[in-house]
Amino acid sequence: MPGLCAVLIAGMLEVNVLASGSSGNALLLRSGGCSVLVDAGLSARRLASRLDACGAPPESLTGILLTHEHGDHTRGLKVLLARHRIPVFANPLTADHLKRAGVGAEWNLFSSGATFRLGSFEILAFSVPHDAADPVGFLLRANGSTFGVLTDLGHATRHVVESVRGVKALLIETNHDEGLLQQDTKRPWPVKQRILSRHGHLSNAAAAALVADVATGSLTHVLLGHLSRDCNSPDLAIAAVGSRLREKGHMNVTIQCAAAEDDAPVVRVTV
Repeated sequence: MPGLCAVLIAGMLEVNVLASGSSGNALLLRSGGCSVLVDAGLSARRLASRLDACGAPPESLTGILLTHEHGDHTRGLKVLLARHRIPVFANPLTADHLKRAGVGAEWNLFSSGATFRLGSFEILAFSVPHDAADPVGFLLRANGSTFGVLTDLGHATRHVVESVRGVKALLIETNHDEGLLQQDTKRPWPVKQRILSRHGHLSNAAAAALVADVATGSLTHVLLGHLSRDCNSPDLAIAAVGSRLREKGHMNVTIQCAAAEDDAPVVRVTV
């Protein structure tokens, strides 16, 4: 796939956003010879293609981390595991849900709120408010770098804020612009209520406030994900987050948007 990956280099933990959006989410992290897939929300075929393009074919993966059980984060898991033996790391409620859905895996269970190791990574799994069984975000440490995974949450609890404060890089959802969501004619009111609820998804404004709250002088990159195709745009999301960061005096943070479309480039950042 020529031209698939856009590259920024600043350190020793490599982040590859394979896709991020309501149609599919997957993230490849690499450090110290260890390759970890966070979520598997694309088809197994598309996952394999994108992993191959990044030089990390499925059979090379050290493990798969799951944030929660929703289809846009686990769609390709069953077929991928039928083809490749890859350890899967999830909390018990997420694993139980997927087992009932017929996903067979080499399950490695962690507790929400616990820290554990996976290859080169030290990982903190922390609870986030979302309408799933037991959804989590992740703080990953490797080679002196820190990266936060923070998608699919309706609001930022104090625990969420403290879990990712001071990271070098952060993937955070900027799901919607509230004005565009209210004006949208495709979504019935109950769906809009779910999105806007405290267990739904972050708006641009809410995500911007959260990023500004957790940012320190260590922050170099913010990756914006899970953008609604109808109710948001990269320009709106980047403007909202960039404005709040500048208000707090963080002038040198690189902000990028990731997407889920088939032709969207993999966004790669090294921190």
